[in-house]
Amino acid sequence: MTTRYKLTMAYDGHLFHGFQIQPKERTVQGVIEEALKKMTKGKRVVVHGSGRTDAGVHAKGQVIHFDYPGKEIPAKNMMLALNALMPIDTVFFDSEIVNSDFHVQYSTKGKWYRYIVDQHRFTDPFNRFYTGHYPYPLDIDLMQKAAKDLIGKHDFTSFAASGGQIVDKVRTIYYVNITSDPDNKKIIFDFIGNGFLYNMVRIIVGTLLRVNEGKISLDQVRRALEERNRSLAGITAPACGLYLDEVFYMRP
Repeated sequence: MTTRYKLTMAYDGHLFHGFQIQPKERTVQGVIEEALKKMTKGKRVVVHGSGRTDAGVHAKGQVIHFDYPGKEIPAKNMMLALNALMPIDTVFFDSEIVNSDFHVQYSTKGKWYRYIVDQHRFTDPFNRFYTGHYPYPLDIDLMQKAAKDLIGKHDFTSFAASGGQIVDKVRTIYYVNITSDPDNKKIIFDFIGNGFLYNMVRIIVGTLLRVNEGKISLDQVRRALEERNRSLAGITAPACGLYLDEVFYMRP
């Protein structure tokens, strides 16, 4: 007998080698499974994540599920027990018991990613692991205009890194917004879509910054989509500025 738990968590990705478990590397999945192993006195409980964030990528709303063996534990108590075993850079803030047909990856309806760029002239030593760095003038209206061509259902082959295992590159972006935070000298890129490919958000951000510089034209962004040619898109922005902000599911 098992009970399926769905938990929402946040983590500082700086000292993690991504979400997915890897031999001899510190990963988010590995840390959680190790905690569950202690709770079950040696049994392995497999943890599933809504997305496999890369090394250095942060999360404010990552969602996981797992099937816990034995007697059912109240959802709140499960969250408290796990938090007592978590390292300081990881925390759970919501927990519920769900039906056995729920799956954090396959039941998702959308995801919200945020990318933060620091605009100080020099790299801020206190933000270097939590923002990208771009100290040049920005034309937000121009970048927003380029981003509009990405909204909708497209084949995003040009905006996916090689090495991804997913064959179908068609995704739908519902919302893109670029805002300025002048008090803190930051630029914030928000993306909401039904799913994102390997490095897709980081490549889009890198492309929009190249549009800002005049190195990529609005027409080239359209061509990148149409021609599915990675060389037409921009660089991949650093992982440190990326956050998985929220994962959306249908209400039960």
